[in-house]
Amino acid sequence: MRFGPGTLPRRGRLRDYFRPATLVFWGFHVAAIVGVILCGFSWSGLALAVGLYFVRMVLVTGGYHRYFSHRAFKTSRAFQLLLALGAQSSLQKGVLWWAANHRFHHKSSDTPLDPHSAKQRGFWWSHVGWITAEDYDGTNLDLVGDLAKYPELRLLNRPGIQMLPAVPLALVLLVAGGLPAFVWGFLVSTVLLWHGSFAINSLSHLIGRRRYPTPDDSRNNWALALLTTGEGWHNNHHHYQSSANQGFRWWEIDVTFYVLRLFERCGLVWDLRRPPAEVLRAPGDRLPDAALPKAA
Repeated sequence: MRFGPGTLPRRGRLRDYFRPATLVFWGFHVAAIVGVILCGFSWSGLALAVGLYFVRMVLVTGGYHRYFSHRAFKTSRAFQLLLALGAQSSLQKGVLWWAANHRFHHKSSDTPLDPHSAKQRGFWWSHVGWITAEDYDGTNLDLVGDLAKYPELRLLNRPGIQMLPAVPLALVLLVAGGLPAFVWGFLVSTVLLWHGSFAINSLSHLIGRRRYPTPDDSRNNWALALLTTGEGWHNNHHHYQSSANQGFRWWEIDVTFYVLRLFERCGLVWDLRRPPAEVLRAPGDRLPDAALPKAA
């Protein structure tokens, strides 16, 4: 029986992590390590890996998360498709799959139904086990009816198509920079991107501070926020999920939101949602309203 969103997950088994369908996932890890050994360490290679990590992290957080999962802003159908292609260059499955599971996570966060609760099933399951488990291979389209009406998004969500948006990036790197650029810019960058993204599911429910008394264990963590271009302000996010910004104070760096504001100025996106002052104020918070961000 496949569980998926809406049914009770169970504790992970070894075969959830290692099965034929996960060979590509683990193969990337092995290939990245072997590739670095063969090509040797390179500062330029590391810079390429880190640069593409952050570019694609913004696409993951702004595309998969803030747009497709939470509809925190509006855009055109053409730019929606570009966001989907860019997000899927991270090789985190289709945008419909990603959004469906994330929406269900918010409905059941840190309860026994949560697909990736560290509280319920431990760190490793929340970090990577639920992604590799067969139970979550499918997509519950009932949770993403607003997105599933677009045939191009349904096409990108097909198992045989989900990985294709990453192919042009891999080819460009290979042609332009040879094997070292492919290893650092694609393999190493992708593996780092996976674990940076997955850390929000795991570490952001284990380590950090809680400004708001949400019913789950979500936490704010400045280090994770820097590594994930703003997603580490996770308690903020669970407090007000539909906001385009997750840094709720001026000192909470949120690179994804800064990029979205740039897109807004260019006319590519609009109607960025922001929480009102009464939502932003935490229990016992004595900050004046002027110190709180203004709602859009």
